[in-house]
Amino acid sequence: MSIERVQMQLGGRELSIETGKMAKQAGGTALVRYGDTVVLGTVVGSERPKRNADYFPLFVEYREKTYAAGRIPGGFFKREGRPTEKEILSSRLIDRPLRPLFPPGFRNEVQIMVMVLSADQENDPDVLGLIAASAALSLSDVPFPEVVGAVRVGKTNGEYVIFPTHEQIDNGDLNMVVAGTENAIIMVEGGAKEAKEEHALEAIKLGLEAAVRVASLVRELKEKCGKEKRKVELVQVEDELRQAVKEFAKGEIGGVLAIPDKDMREAFMETLLSRTSEHLEEEDESKILDIRTVLEEMEKDLVREQILTSHKRADGRSPEEIRPVSCEVGVLPRTHGSALFTRGETQSLSAATLGTAQDEQRLDELRGESSKSFMLHYNFPPFSVGEIKPIRGTSRREVGHGALAEKALKPVLPPNEEFPYTIRIVSDILESNGSSSMATVCAGCLALMDAGVPIKTPVGGIAMGMIKGENEEVLLTDIMGLEDHLGDMDFKIAGTKTGITAIQMDMKITGISCDAIGRILEASLKARLSIIDKMTAVISAPRDEISVYAPRIVTIKVKTSKIGLIIGPSGKTIKGIIAKTGAEINIEDDGTVSIASPDEAKVREAIQMVEALAAEAEVGKIYHGKVKRIMDFGAFVEVLPGQEGLVHISQLADYRVKKVEDVLKLGDEVDVKVISIDNQGRINLSSKAVQTKSS
Repeated sequence: MSIERVQMQLGGRELSIETGKMAKQAGGTALVRYGDTVVLGTVVGSERPKRNADYFPLFVEYREKTYAAGRIPGGFFKREGRPTEKEILSSRLIDRPLRPLFPPGFRNEVQIMVMVLSADQENDPDVLGLIAASAALSLSDVPFPEVVGAVRVGKTNGEYVIFPTHEQIDNGDLNMVVAGTENAIIMVEGGAKEAKEEHALEAIKLGLEAAVRVASLVRELKEKCGKEKRKVELVQVEDELRQAVKEFAKGEIGGVLAIPDKDMREAFMETLLSRTSEHLEEEDESKILDIRTVLEEMEKDLVREQILTSHKRADGRSPEEIRPVSCEVGVLPRTHGSALFTRGETQSLSAATLGTAQDEQRLDELRGESSKSFMLHYNFPPFSVGEIKPIRGTSRREVGHGALAEKALKPVLPPNEEFPYTIRIVSDILESNGSSSMATVCAGCLALMDAGVPIKTPVGGIAMGMIKGENEEVLLTDIMGLEDHLGDMDFKIAGTKTGITAIQMDMKITGISCDAIGRILEASLKARLSIIDKMTAVISAPRDEISVYAPRIVTIKVKTSKIGLIIGPSGKTIKGIIAKTGAEINIEDDGTVSIASPDEAKVREAIQMVEALAAEAEVGKIYHGKVKRIMDFGAFVEVLPGQEGLVHISQLADYRVKKVEDVLKLGDEVDVKVISIDNQGRINLSSKAVQTKSS
């Protein structure tokens, strides 16, 4: 196989896609390069379908090799281990736009692996990984009918940037990923610092234009050397069985439309499944699975038809109606901040915890080591949907939903200089029937306010959906689980009354137009404002004081030359202060000292001890010092920790002193006055001046 390569200029750099050089035994391979960041994408598909699977077994793995950035992994084992949060989020970023484009009924196992081989520390490899996966699929014989392109859009200094660098992202106001085919948008994900809806839409439009160019580049390579797509067996229900199920259930399936309650509706469908299986005398598990599939298709058609024809939803709401919302704060007595947010049958219990710098999360990534002082962790226990499942660690979904909610709340947090706390929010989903991630945003914001975190302004979130018919499309506000499952779109939007802070759109159809996105953003703003009003009716602003159970943190500044004195030899001095006061003390290289303790009196005591060590002698001030050295010409007296001054023999008394030892001895304590400090920092003292003043 010959090496083929295509390239184009995009965002001021060359984007190239190459195949035929590496990983030639994979079903499809693409090497994507942008700047000096290089990503390898591979695809392998199985020959036969998994017949008993009621889902498409697609596995997406994104891995960052530390050698890509010239680094050796930290820790004991010195090799890459379980995926990091960044790798999990990047895997989801690749999975979500590709999965809906595979043909219905395709049940062959497909594995997409993306590896970061070189990282230039300027260009984030995650979107390049999505391009590599798309290209590898297009080049392979796996039946993937579309070509997909993707770009990252940033906004810095008022200008939109395609493929912004890490620095531009960090200093910018918007960071958005847009994926699309040559005809429509299929995924949007990003965050912003309260971006207006029209500005977010403009970024999406620019992103789509660039994504279409990338998709065309993928198609160019596919036309050069893409494999012929294999003919596969699509797993479908037999026509005879499908007809029999429809004939038996058609008189009863309509009853599901009259049941607004989720549990009752699911119980109704289970009963209908059991009755249909008995009537058809089917006991084989695969046949029962087929019967369930047909019944769900019938339910889907009924629900969609009702929405399209009468604009009435399964729970009786109109398309723009939000389910009942209730908010409570301070629900947990010993947490630093807590809130219970309920919207319909979705409920989040969120708790905010305030910690010190020692509680920061340490990150070891391709960009290097860093720390993180705000964390939001989302948990989805099986009881929240009435299921029984083993708990086997944090799922990818939990990581993704937590990251989205964290992204939504981060822009309104106070800067560390003003509020030097590490903040952790935990959202436990107690009930779930649609958009638990947006419930987490609302509950998390309320918990922050209850904890006394001085956030800039409240944040709310809403999930929008869509049912698309032949001649009409109906937008749905605050979708429930059924509408997410049976609908064509899940569009989560979080933000303040001023603008958007986080956005995530996934499609179940082949795409959506920018005009439709504009209408969705407009409708979501109205819903978001309504939810924020309900939140602020319960707590209108952050509490004036943090919880009595939270640590009190006071930050002071000392000269960098004093850091060594405060720490002491082998940390002896600072350990002594910590042992005496019980306070937690952290010293930064710039001289920032953070002192924390739940006991304010201990904080004040520790501050006094640190300030005493960091104090500078002042001219005209009297100190009670200790004689450290005696010389022929005078005595050196320690007036402050680590600071000595000279009492010249002429300044020992108001009479002529012949010998220093006639007045002072080593170890004597004496009151002295600072009479001058020269330009080299040498302190001149006088005990005579103190005696004269006292007389």
